[in-house]
Amino acid sequence: MNSDIQRTIGVIATKIEQFIDWTGRCVSWLLLFMVVTTFAVVVLRYMFDTGWIALQESVSYLHSTVFLLGAAYTLKQDGHVRVDIFYTRLSEQGKAMVDLVGHTLILVPVMVFIIWVSWPYVSASWQVSEGSREAGGLPGVYLLKSLILIMAGLLIIQGIALILRCLLKITNRAPV
Repeated sequence: MNSDIQRTIGVIATKIEQFIDWTGRCVSWLLLFMVVTTFAVVVLRYMFDTGWIALQESVSYLHSTVFLLGAAYTLKQDGHVRVDIFYTRLSEQGKAMVDLVGHTLILVPVMVFIIWVSWPYVSASWQVSEGSREAGGLPGVYLLKSLILIMAGLLIIQGIALILRCLLKITNRAPV
């Protein structure tokens, strides 16, 4: 690989990772809102013997949002579960090879499959502007379901960055 291509690959991977970092930082603030909302639900229920379905559902919405939009950030931070019986014993190039195969043959195809399978589900929800089944619940279930597609897209983008990093490691062009 010539140095211009390597530099371009590195820049692309860095830009993707900066975007994923930004989404991760933004999503992390939702955890604060989730804790405060959960606290409010508990206080209202046990101290004032009252509650709102919408407030209770908002905790589920926040939890889903954090989980779905935080998955790519977690992948970037290498925070996903890994069965590393052999992985830890491999050289950096060996690890990069295993990661390259895994991201290329498992991560990206599974995320494409999730988009393909989820599209009709999300689309049907948008067509009817699906809302909560509960009286007094939150509208916008269709927005929540859309996060499935966004999650898969973010994981594909992060997967591409990881694939690029692996290629640079395999060709001895990236620092370990």
